[in-house]
Amino acid sequence: MKSIVVVCLLSISLLSAAQPITVDSNFHVYLLIGQSNMAGRGIVDSQSKIATTQILILDSQNRWVAATDPVHYDKPASVGVGPAIDFAKEISGNNKSVKIGLIPCALGGSPIKVWEPNAVYLKAFRPYDDAIERARIAETKGVLKGILWHQGESDNDSLRAAVYLEKLSTLIRRLRAELKQPNLPFVAGEIGYFNKSNFINPVINQLPEKVAFTAVVSAKGLTHKGDRLHFDTPSARELGKRYARKMKALQELSKTASNQTTETKPIV
Repeated sequence: MKSIVVVCLLSISLLSAAQPITVDSNFHVYLLIGQSNMAGRGIVDSQSKIATTQILILDSQNRWVAATDPVHYDKPASVGVGPAIDFAKEISGNNKSVKIGLIPCALGGSPIKVWEPNAVYLKAFRPYDDAIERARIAETKGVLKGILWHQGESDNDSLRAAVYLEKLSTLIRRLRAELKQPNLPFVAGEIGYFNKSNFINPVINQLPEKVAFTAVVSAKGLTHKGDRLHFDTPSARELGKRYARKMKALQELSKTASNQTTETKPIV
């Protein structure tokens, strides 16, 4: 009798394992990486707490929950409003059939050198490895549509800026390879023009010439929260809209390239 029970349990287990993962093609997910201005440091206001079922966040426990600010949880004492939710609103537009999933992985203060495999930040975080892991978790439910990157404040000097473009290009290649999307749209953002120095923005703006299916969001006209480092709440929201417009353009470009590849593929 005991043997029969074991066999039955084993059969059920094997059948469960064989069930295909159901991915919702109308659930579009986006990976958010970088440092504090991607995580958000704007002051949380009443608008920040208005949730919508059309926008979800993969929380720290890897559960999909309704999106409200703060989206990130990297530094609970200082995290606030960032570009993520307004990006999601703008990218979805009036298309009610599509849900947007945000995968928050930015870490305040992180330099680009820690966005590499096995790199450790603040003795507790593995920014690159964690982002890959969470992106893969998200892909069990939805379709990864793009990556948003906002980082550079920690590399905004002449020495680090000199090697930044190569490091960023390598990061993009790694992400696309590991996530198995060679044309995955990648949008980077300029740091605020209110920073004390501006070594990094000219470098970031070279990215589209070096790596295909990338774009750069302008930070011109955006304002800080009083620290000459972090975007204030209105500017963070405007930045999110700018990210969305660039992402939409890249997605169309990527789609066109994919169609052309399919059309020219030889029949064997």
